[in-house]
Amino acid sequence: MNELYVLMISLHGLIRGNDLDLGCDADTGGQVLYVVELARALARQRQVGKVDLLTRRIEDSAVSADYASPEEMLGDNARIIRLHCGPRRYLRKESLWPYLDQLVDRALLFLREQKRLPDVIHSHYADAGYVGMQLSQLLGIPQIHTGHSLGRSKQQRLLAQGRKPQALERQFSFYRRIATEEAILQHASLIITSTPQESVEQYGLYTNYQPERSVVIPPGTDISRFAPPSRQMPPDPEAARLIDRFLVQPRKPLILAICRPEMRKNLGALVAAFGSSPELHEKANLAIIAGNREDIRKLDAAQNEVMTNLLLDIDCYDLWGKVALPKHHKPANIAGFYRLAAQRRGIFVNPALTEPFGLTLIEAAASGLPVVATEDGGPRDIVANCKNGVLVNPLDADAIAAAIEYALADARRWRQWARNGITGVRNHYTWDAHVKKYLHVLFRLLHHERKQIRRNMAIYQRPQRHPLPLVSHMLISDIDNTLLGDRAALRRFLAILRATPPNLGFGVATGRTLESTVKILKEWGVPLPDVFITSVGSEINYGPELRPDIGWQNFIKYLWRREAVEEALREVPGLTLQAAENQREFKLSYNVDPEKLPPISRIRALLRTKNLSAHLIYSRQTYLDILPLRASKGRAIRYLAYKWGLPLHAFLVAGDSGNDQEMLIGDTLGVIVANHSPELASLRGNEQIYFARAAYADGIAEGMAHYEFGTSIMENANDSPI
Repeated sequence: MNELYVLMISLHGLIRGNDLDLGCDADTGGQVLYVVELARALARQRQVGKVDLLTRRIEDSAVSADYASPEEMLGDNARIIRLHCGPRRYLRKESLWPYLDQLVDRALLFLREQKRLPDVIHSHYADAGYVGMQLSQLLGIPQIHTGHSLGRSKQQRLLAQGRKPQALERQFSFYRRIATEEAILQHASLIITSTPQESVEQYGLYTNYQPERSVVIPPGTDISRFAPPSRQMPPDPEAARLIDRFLVQPRKPLILAICRPEMRKNLGALVAAFGSSPELHEKANLAIIAGNREDIRKLDAAQNEVMTNLLLDIDCYDLWGKVALPKHHKPANIAGFYRLAAQRRGIFVNPALTEPFGLTLIEAAASGLPVVATEDGGPRDIVANCKNGVLVNPLDADAIAAAIEYALADARRWRQWARNGITGVRNHYTWDAHVKKYLHVLFRLLHHERKQIRRNMAIYQRPQRHPLPLVSHMLISDIDNTLLGDRAALRRFLAILRATPPNLGFGVATGRTLESTVKILKEWGVPLPDVFITSVGSEINYGPELRPDIGWQNFIKYLWRREAVEEALREVPGLTLQAAENQREFKLSYNVDPEKLPPISRIRALLRTKNLSAHLIYSRQTYLDILPLRASKGRAIRYLAYKWGLPLHAFLVAGDSGNDQEMLIGDTLGVIVANHSPELASLRGNEQIYFARAAYADGIAEGMAHYEFGTSIMENANDSPI
């Protein structure tokens, strides 16, 4: 098998290869470090040929120009790819949702340029999960997902603190996030979690979670960077200067916390624990590394609140000279802070209310620094594996103080914990161990997926064709009275289609529903196509798996008020709603009595008077379909052209009736079969519409011959890299 191509997606925060801005805001933390290090670690493996880490391109004077670079190498075979998505300025993750469909389209065009599709898509967090899910559905590529943190557990925790549901929804968009997480869990081939607790207790809150599709793979850490103080790895003098300038007696044991200034990190409880313990006042100092800042007043509201409360608590407990709260540090100083605390026989504390994993805990352990950690989530496994500290209830400040006092009380125990932590990390939490298990489950997944693809090809009798991003031309045909209607003509056409090169895609565009389309194609022995445009262009699906195009749904819902439109047309004479199976979320379908029906222009005027926007399609003087303003077969084809990076003249469309008219005109190549309905006669004379002399599928074949559609692209197929 070819070397693997892994596409990773992580969208929010600030992502670059070196000098990570960890802690600069609530969105740039452990996830950013994880995805960058995982990309590098995967690319070092001989089975992996290419790793692309896809993220958002940011052009903003408030952040480094590095984040505007379209491409950044992470080493051999690995790179960061940045694509524009929404405004060019930096956005917090909750503000990215309206722009994610745009990123899907940009990602498709990027993948088309690669000449090879990824073997797997690995998405991180809900926003990237949404993009990864769409790409996976559109391309038929398996999706792996890592949540990092989950909306339901965060929502429950904040509600338990007394926050108002409406305020939380405005700030965090929980409704959309949780709905997206449910959809990802239903679709993804594999969910990677960090701990058993995350799998059972956090993902277990979701209806669509399937434990058999999940695997626990603890993250790794770079033990060449995080190591105990020694001659080869001495304490960082700059880290010591950043801490010691706050302290009256800097040589005391150092209680260290490193995290972003977020409410869930529970730093207030740590200060309260330290402040309320006379023993800790006497024996130790406290250092809190909470990101970088210029002016607390210029931080966002949530960070401002955390930092302001920290200063007020320090003042309340009169801890001046005993607490260090540096304004600035470099990414390189982080390892130095751990070694400094280890050298001074201190302790690392993670008091977070919830901790999906706890990357800082294994960094501390690798540095020979014992830990006191929240009993929630990942720390349970880390402390169990490393045997280098104690767990504590993060809601009990007295318990936190007692645990720290206990950890510092016995020098022999402290040394044993320090040694245990170093050994535990080497045995359980290296990147080599992580990627070894990662690749094992990935190859098992890909083997299963490829067997399924071969099975589908056999079941659906579908010719082997290039995936859609790699096709160069598309043939789109109406079904009734165009593709179907004459069985002998259909057999001749299918023989021609099988002989065309694999870079010619095949699709259908029809007024039928998706279910009806699949049923009639099977009845006539037509292999299921690459693209289904159904319900008069209001739905798009792909391949025999019928993968939906969610971006199209989001695009056409603009100004669509289905119930109001139905109510407005209730009293229009000559209209009778068709059966329920013909009605769709984005389509109202009527049978027409042409003797009673008023002019279509008058129906449009009626809808306008009621401030309703809709697209009306009248065909064969028998049917009237009402669609969203942006929906039709023609607009669906133009959407596909944009989404898949194909020029419109690369589409050959075939039809026979009025509901095909919009897809036949414009820059597409059109063919109208001889048995067409009268309303298409007005298109004669259009230089890009060919009126065939033959009927039904023979007419499509005649049109292909007229445009040399098939033979002319054989040369492109021969040059294809696939």
